[in-house]
Amino acid sequence: METSSKGDSELIEIDGSVMEGGGQILRMAIALSALSGKPIRVCNIRAGRSKPGLRPQHLAGIKLVQEMCRGKLQGGEIGSTQIVFRPGQIGAGDYTRDTGTAGSVGLLVQVALPCLLFADGSSTLTLRGGTDASMAPPVDYTIMLLRPTLKLFGVDFDLELIKRGFYPKGGGVVKVSVEPLVSLKPIELLDRGNLVSITGLSYVAGTLPIRVAYLAAESAIKSLLSRYKQAEVSIDRIKVPSEQSVGNGNGIILIAKTSTGCLLGSTVLYEKGATSESAGQSAAVDLVRNLEHGGCVDDHLQDQLILFMALCEGTSKIRCGPLTMHTRTAIHVAQLMTEAAFKVVESDGDKNVIVECHGRFSPRQ
Repeated sequence: METSSKGDSELIEIDGSVMEGGGQILRMAIALSALSGKPIRVCNIRAGRSKPGLRPQHLAGIKLVQEMCRGKLQGGEIGSTQIVFRPGQIGAGDYTRDTGTAGSVGLLVQVALPCLLFADGSSTLTLRGGTDASMAPPVDYTIMLLRPTLKLFGVDFDLELIKRGFYPKGGGVVKVSVEPLVSLKPIELLDRGNLVSITGLSYVAGTLPIRVAYLAAESAIKSLLSRYKQAEVSIDRIKVPSEQSVGNGNGIILIAKTSTGCLLGSTVLYEKGATSESAGQSAAVDLVRNLEHGGCVDDHLQDQLILFMALCEGTSKIRCGPLTMHTRTAIHVAQLMTEAAFKVVESDGDKNVIVECHGRFSPRQ
């Protein structure tokens, strides 16, 4: 299907350097453009970064959405600091995309999933790149925390981890299956409840010994029990089979479940020169920090839910910790691109806030 011509006067102008000033602005703007049918111009892309402009992982996400909606793209080159995107109609299909680097496949899911929820049929995504990348949600987080939380909105998708890929080679593979829906259900997550259990996964891949995973898990458990002495804590330790990974890598994910069904998590990828024990302790400290603010979601999930709140027809409310810059940026873009109205109300002193969104979204037919 050909995209109808739009004049420059009809473009929604978005400054890619504001607030968080990174790839998040691009991902949200492109997804909401495809969903609403509104053409956009994004300028000053990643202007404040050491390497400004589009990087391979950003371009992979833009090209993926362009393919899904048969859109027209100007400025789609590595290093470009401005793009113009004119969307067509989103179509169901079997899509494949490779970042060509260790760029995060989790971030590709973020840009593609909302679009395919409003496609005209079931779809699949086969994505290649980094499954466990720094400055991005590991695929385990997407499976264990994002997916069950999005189910509350009525979102139905499955994510199969076929092969892990680490920096610098990437090479990881995931397959995502998405079922379309008519509309998203507004949600309320206001009662955090009491801590019930903490589970997790500590893993190694490549030539790294399983002992590394054990040391990280034991360090995390020790740190968690020092704060929550009666808590039920269980962390699996695994060595990923060689045929299921590319390169060396290791990490840990922790998930806290509460009596009201809330899930809060933390993840750490081991950095070169850091000990296994410090990685486990860092993951535990981050989880404790998120549990202490009393919110129903952790700091890493709050910004990922903003787009889905904006896509609802109705009012959603979520209690979370103090807003991150990523969340403030997500709200900024959502209000530029949709008719959603957000309100942030301080709660429990300054420990947490309630994010309220009055969504008024009607997907383009």
